Amino acid sequence: MQAGRSGGPDALRKPAKQGVWASRARRAHDATKPGARPTECSVLTPSTQALPISQSHNFNGAVALVTGSGRGLGRMIAETLLAGGAAVALHDISEDAPAQYGESPSLTALADELSKRGGGRVIAVTGDIGNPDDVAAMVRTVQDRLGPISILVNCAGGDIAAKGGKPDPNDALNISLEDIHAVMNRNFIGTMLVCRAVVPGMAARGRGAVINFGSLNGHVGVSPEVVYGCAKAAILHYTRCLALEMRPPGVRVNAVSPGPTTTARFLATRATDPSRMEGVSLDRYAKPSEIAGAVAFLAGEQAAFVTGQVLRVDGGMTLFAG
Repeated sequence: MQAGRSGGPDALRKPAKQGVWASRARRAHDATKPGARPTECSVLTPSTQALPISQSHNFNGAVALVTGSGRGLGRMIAETLLAGGAAVALHDISEDAPAQYGESPSLTALADELSKRGGGRVIAVTGDIGNPDDVAAMVRTVQDRLGPISILVNCAGGDIAAKGGKPDPNDALNISLEDIHAVMNRNFIGTMLVCRAVVPGMAARGRGAVINFGSLNGHVGVSPEVVYGCAKAAILHYTRCLALEMRPPGVRVNAVSPGPTTTARFLATRATDPSRMEGVSLDRYAKPSEIAGAVAFLAGEQAAFVTGQVLRVDGGMTLFAG
């Protein structure tokens, strides 16, 4: 039996509350599924997400590769690192991926747009992170054009079937093997492949920061999105294992697990609750800038002695140990 903080009789009853937090996380997961029906629904346009980019971090001289940065969270993270002075490599699976939800006409157009803002240099690379040849080619391009990678953010992923869209069925027993492979490759395998291509160079130079992406789904039992949740849980444990191996050379490896966040894709594909869009309450959706701020912290000198950790950025949605 697990003892509580004080170790007394009352503390022994504390663990029963963990089910409350797990239940809350599952309810939040259910409320953000495609087709969920809250009391009131609205869809906001991507332009409503325009927020000042934080310049509180100094990344001068750093070279960052942010996978999945043609849109959504990845784009906001890239913009935040760029504002701090880093040279940034934008990445997406295809040149036209940023146009899917109206965030930019193309990856090259986005790189041109961000280059005009000042800060560090910006380039664009494309490739499937689940394909080792694609990964090797894009990492080689980044390092040839910008220099050795010192910040790696593995943001690319998603619960996407082999033929696009969501797996269907998407539960524990009936999801197709083809879709299992697709989801695992897009998330866990892809994260491993990019780390394998980048981290050895960091270790040889004795410096570097890696930030992987988990999810609320990787912390609690969920259905649907079962394999996606398993892939994210695997990423989180891989983060701890890689962090252990990278302690001697001084490369820091951490992860961020965001709660539901108002990216353009989220707003376009989910029924949203207007009451959770804004306000002082933490019982709301996250803003992309709030997730990017957490990533910037883990990438920066403020987190120089932080490694092997999972930072849940969800406004307290998952209040349990571990």
